[in-house]
Order: sequence, then C-alpha cells, then structure tokens
Amino acid sequence: MTDATPTPPEDRGPEEPVTGDEPDVVETSYEGTHAIVVGGGVGGLVAARRLVLGGMTVTLIEASDHLGGTVTSHEVGGLTLDAGAESFAIRGNTVATLATSLGLGADIVEPNPEGAWLHQVAGPAVPLPKLSLLGIPGSPLAADVIAVLGFGAAFRAFLEALLPGTFAAKSVTLGELVRRRMGNAVVEKLVAPIVRGVHSGEPDSLDLDRVAPGVRAGMRRTGSLARAVLEVRTARAGSAVAGIRGGIYRIVDALAAELERFGVEVRLNTTVTAVDEGRVMIGDEELTGHVVVATPGILGAPIAAGHLAVLATLVVDQPLLDAAPRGTGVLVAAGAPGIRARALTHATAKWPWLAERAAGTHVLRLSYAERLDGLEEIARADAEALLGVPLPAGSVLGFDIVEWRRPERQEHTPNGISLVGETASGTGLAAVVAQAETRASDLLRDFAP
Repeated sequence: MTDATPTPPEDRGPEEPVTGDEPDVVETSYEGTHAIVVGGGVGGLVAARRLVLGGMTVTLIEASDHLGGTVTSHEVGGLTLDAGAESFAIRGNTVATLATSLGLGADIVEPNPEGAWLHQVAGPAVPLPKLSLLGIPGSPLAADVIAVLGFGAAFRAFLEALLPGTFAAKSVTLGELVRRRMGNAVVEKLVAPIVRGVHSGEPDSLDLDRVAPGVRAGMRRTGSLARAVLEVRTARAGSAVAGIRGGIYRIVDALAAELERFGVEVRLNTTVTAVDEGRVMIGDEELTGHVVVATPGILGAPIAAGHLAVLATLVVDQPLLDAAPRGTGVLVAAGAPGIRARALTHATAKWPWLAERAAGTHVLRLSYAERLDGLEEIARADAEALLGVPLPAGSVLGFDIVEWRRPERQEHTPNGISLVGETASGTGLAAVVAQAETRASDLLRDFAP
C-alpha cells in the first residue's frame, strides 16, 4: 500500500507535540497572565487550548464568522463533507493524540488499503507502486515500478544501492535527494505527481526532513534510499494516514467546545488592526498580554504570496463506480493531455463510513492549482477520464468549489511574538498541531511563576 492517496494539501513536519494525557483541571496557576491568540484556525485553537489548560486566561480573536480556517465543512448533494483536509498523517501520533483527548478516539479510522492509481502522460492508468513512500520506490525493479518508469529507468533507480549511504545525504529537498540517488525519471514520473496531489508542492521545493522524516537517517544507516523507504514503511506499520468518522472538521467542533468549557473568550467577526509585543489593537481597543499569531499576513507574510489551492467536489449517481475502478483515487502526471486536475480522490471508495452515509452515491474530490471558468463541467470531464467511467451531466447530484491560499512559511517572528499555524509549521494537520502544541508549551514554560 502506498501512502500517496490524493488529498488536499496534507501533512508534513517532523515536530512532535508536547502532549500526553490531557488534564481535566488546571494544575498550574498563572493568575494575572493573559494570552491573546490572533487567528482561529487549527493552530490557533490548539495553542489556545494548551494555554488555558496550562492556567492562562485566553482571548481568541478571529476575523471570519467561523473557527477552523480551512478545516471546515460544506453541504454537497445533501451530504455534509469536509471542505478541506479529509485525512491526517499518523506519524508521531500527533493528531490522533489530540483527537483522543477530545473524545474522538473511537472515531479514528483508516482508509481503504486498496491505494491510489497514477494517470500517466502516455499509456494507461496504473496502480501506484505498493512499496513506496511519496513515490520513492522501496523495490525499484518491482513490476508496478517498471510499469510506470520502464525497465531502463527502474534499473537506474535500482543501481542507487551501489552508492554509499552518505552520497547526497546532505540534500535539502526531496527532489534533490531522489534525483541524485535514483535519477530524474523517478522524480518526474513518480514523486512529482504524488507530492503535487498530496502536498500541493513540487519535489524541489519540499524540505526533505519535513515531508519524509527518518529517510535521511535510514539511508545513512542502511546504505540505500530504497532500503530506507522500506524501513520507514515498516516502522509506520499500516496506513500512513487516518481520518475521523463523520469528517475531520469534527476536530474543530470539539476544540471549540473545549475552549468554551474552559472559559476562553472567543471573538468572531473581529478585525485586528495592529499587533506588537504584548499588545493587540482592535480599532481603538487595546488588549495586553502574551501575543500568539495564528493567521498569515498580519506579520508581513502576505497570503497572496502563497499558492492557490482549489477543491472541486462532485456527488454523482453512477453504479459503475461501486467497483472502485481506480482504487481510492488518481494522481495525475504533469502534462497529461486533456486533464486539468492535479489529483482525484474517490472519497466514498477511500472511506467506508462515507460510502455508508452516501447510500449508493459517490463523492469525488478533484484538486486544481488555479481558478478555472466552468469548473463544474471541467471537473466532471476530468473525473470521467481519470476514472474510466461515463459520468453524464445528469449523473451529477451536487457540486461545490472551495478555494484557499497556502501561505508562504515565515521562519522568524518579530517583536518576540509567538507564531503558530501554517506560516510557521508548513502544511498538514500533523505539522500544525505539533508546532502549536510546542510553541504554547514554550510560552507556558517561559512565563511560569
């Protein structure tokens, strides 16, 4: 099974949370210590929760009318569905620990192990190699690898085992490492389609240790990138991602309920006009305390600098999809003729709980890198081509578009302000949750009585 089932931009980031059994009551007194969290996305919610559990009084400010940011829901074809991420990386147990502490542990589910397919530039669609990690083959001469690369490029990848484990070990990006060890064909034909669909990024722009933690060390230890991939996969044991029965957005609902329970003041539809060390301005109103920023743009990292992600969701009535002809979805190689989508997730094939709820209809999620006119028809045609099943216009029962911008990462925060969320952690729930837990715990330690 590959861990590359297409999803909206999901998980990266090796940081582990400072967490464990969550306290039901506050054990440390920070009387008079106030924290102001600006931004109510998942990073802001997790930080606010950690701070209030640590004993601080917390005010959370959100400019929109809802909490959770891109982790939210929408109604399509009579179904309530995730409008953003529909899975999370299980590495480090970060999100699972949070979900369990929120009472959602029994609802953590693994996806259908069938795995995804690859729509190639030329040739038929093929299943993704089973023994792979982000497209890096653990067995380069396996038949499913040769089916994508051809024998020559697969043999070139196989020869990397003759290189010393230190060769290319200082590579910064995923693309650099794989290209130098296994050749360009592995990057372009396997790794690139997967990371475009999963991370909404390019192999040469993704930090190796964030998207593939453990691979560098494993390569040095075993002397081979392929063996390191097998080692990391064995250590993970099972699916690399998981979901929540009912939808990932339930984590946001549970976080919001806990903040209310612990007395966090939440202000929606509130615009922050200025942020400085120890001070937040809302028009003429001044709030003082330790400032945690959990929203892009406010500290000089404009949202517009990030890349656009567009999710088109179709709910269709087509019994031929009951057989899941392309497994849990399809990743698209760049340059595939006639296809505008980067990836398709057959959500009702991926998640049995959703198939139950959909009662015979099918949910298809297609990701795009740009806003397109007439996207409903484009998405229908793309889904038809990618799944190899006719989807006439009359089979579409519901359609919706969700757009967001992934912000550029911001390494440094001015004026001693704590920064959480995607601008600090990179994309993916595992990265966001872990980094927010760590920063909030740092703040509690720094200002302990």
